[in-house]
Amino acid sequence: MEWLELILRLRRWTDNGTRDPHKALLVLYAIGQLQRVGYKTIRFRDAESVLEGMLKEFGPPRPAGAGYPFHHLASDGLWEVATASGGPCPSAERAALLAEDVHGRLHPAFARDLLAEPALLAQIVRLLLDLNFEGGLHADVCAAAGLMPELAHTAAVADFGKGDLPRTDRDPILRQKILLAYDCRCAFCGFEGWIGTTVIGLEAARLRWWAFEGLDDPTNCLCLCTLHHKLLDKGVLGLSPLGKIMVSRQFVGTTETSRRLVTDLSGRAFHPPQPGFAGPEARNIAWHGRQVFRGPSLA
Repeated sequence: MEWLELILRLRRWTDNGTRDPHKALLVLYAIGQLQRVGYKTIRFRDAESVLEGMLKEFGPPRPAGAGYPFHHLASDGLWEVATASGGPCPSAERAALLAEDVHGRLHPAFARDLLAEPALLAQIVRLLLDLNFEGGLHADVCAAAGLMPELAHTAAVADFGKGDLPRTDRDPILRQKILLAYDCRCAFCGFEGWIGTTVIGLEAARLRWWAFEGLDDPTNCLCLCTLHHKLLDKGVLGLSPLGKIMVSRQFVGTTETSRRLVTDLSGRAFHPPQPGFAGPEARNIAWHGRQVFRGPSLA
């Protein structure tokens, strides 16, 4: 279980739940390369644009550059990095990484075990996803890293006695509770839909992510349609401290439908839960605003 333990140490915990998925994204990208082309070195200049795109899409609102994980991951026992001449990597600065034609690779023993044990590879991927991202983003992260899509749906990692694996105390009826609280309507657009007696297209959406101590609780959740849930997790949508819907200025939508479904939401009050049900707490709204929402907002 050595590799699982090293993966657990990757994430830097802070008191305010700061997201820092930079190293995790590099490991996922490197595993994707391992699956696709075998065990080869990865030149920084070849990987930079892909890593930058992943950090921009899945990292915090102000991510570090790709040089940060490429250089610093070597200190975690999973990665090796060197210059073209075989010397040590000078720094995480982009100019130095390019000038020295720095390249990296998964630690040989790590790569060997991943190739020899498909179950371990699947566990490593699932652990990285669970520790760093909300569940609705797992398939997108795998696709960006070039990983087999089925890895996003592999079984959760079994407890191996360390007591610090991702929490498993999820509420199996959370969605039903949130649907009831919001009268089966999207809190942003008011959508409702049914097939017979089955509610469709509505989900329980967390503000503070599960991986960062976000609770399966009405004080941390909204009832959102599938579209607006995805946009909340992507940081396109958020809530202001006053309960107004925020739309990121980074969002681009050129059609009338995009305007009506997304940009026109800016500045509107969200639909609160029914009387007698708790609404989202300010601390969870604030966490999402700091760690996920890609500000500034339109309004």
